[in-house]
Amino acid sequence: MSDLDVSVGGKLFEIEVENLSYPDHGLAVFVNGKRVKVHIPENRIKGDESDWIIVENRPYEILIDPDYHWIKTDCGFYSLEIHDRQSNALLPRSSDGRLKAPIPGLVTQVLVEVGDLVEAGQPLLVLEAMKMENEIRAPRAGKVRVVSATSGLGVKLNDVLVEID
Repeated sequence: MSDLDVSVGGKLFEIEVENLSYPDHGLAVFVNGKRVKVHIPENRIKGDESDWIIVENRPYEILIDPDYHWIKTDCGFYSLEIHDRQSNALLPRSSDGRLKAPIPGLVTQVLVEVGDLVEAGQPLLVLEAMKMENEIRAPRAGKVRVVSATSGLGVKLNDVLVEID
């Protein structure tokens, strides 16, 4: 289970996500103690920066900053801050070149090696969580200094995956 404090536009929400998913890609999510049905459609468009989620049978298109500073929905643009209560750490906001796991999961592909030159936004690895593949992208351009992730490695929230100079 993930226990998070999520601030959206200054409004705080306590979020719990159980580590299970249902056959329809629905998640067991509790917001401020109330169970909310959340569904993540499987037919996502690869390379599309925005994503769709369905909350209580209502679709929402969302765009989240890769550094988790903001979120944009059809309702507006909001500041975003995510705090993991279990690790007592703020979700990755590293500007020192360390790319941290934004969610716990399984590394299924590593797409770079030490010494590679990468561009901002370039896919570095694929992380599977709750049966969803997530491309983890470079936060900035640079040279890959360290690759800590390997295919098949299980990672926890905020584990360092790649370091870029």
